[in-house]
Formats: sequence, structure tokens, C-alpha cells
Amino acid sequence: MAAFATKSGCLACHSVEAKILGPAWKEVAAKYKGKRGAANKLVEKVKKGGSGVWGTIPMTPNSPRVSDKDIATLVNWILSLK
Repeated sequence: MAAFATKSGCLACHSVEAKILGPAWKEVAAKYKGKRGAANKLVEKVKKGGSGVWGTIPMTPNSPRVSDKDIATLVNWILSLK
């Protein structure tokens, strides 16, 4: 999954373990663990971008540069982290 995240540009702002510009993916997984609709909500957030949930630095939109299928795959993987 790291190669995919690198190719998609995600690792410029995120990592699995530590906050860079955006939150660590393990933090995201912990925050949304067990929450209904979390995957769909995060897919939309990654597609459209946004700010305010994890601080003031905005996340730029990733769609259409990254396909919807690839975004969903990455979000589901992130949510599986412990």
C-alpha cells in the first residue's frame, strides 16, 4: 500500500505513524473506528478536500487526479490500521 500512497501523492502530507502536515493514518483509523458511514465520509473528504477536522491546514482535492476506486481502496486500508 505504501507504493500506491506514494504514487498518489499521499505521503507528501501523511504517514502511517506520525503527523506530517495532515494527521497520521493510525490517528484517523482510531478516530473513526466503529463509526457508521466513516468510509463513505472519508472517501468524500479525500475526493473533495477540506479543513478544520485536524487543524487549519487544508487538504487539497484528490479527485480526479486519483480515481474514486483508488481513493476507496486507500481509505479502507487506512481504517483497517491499528
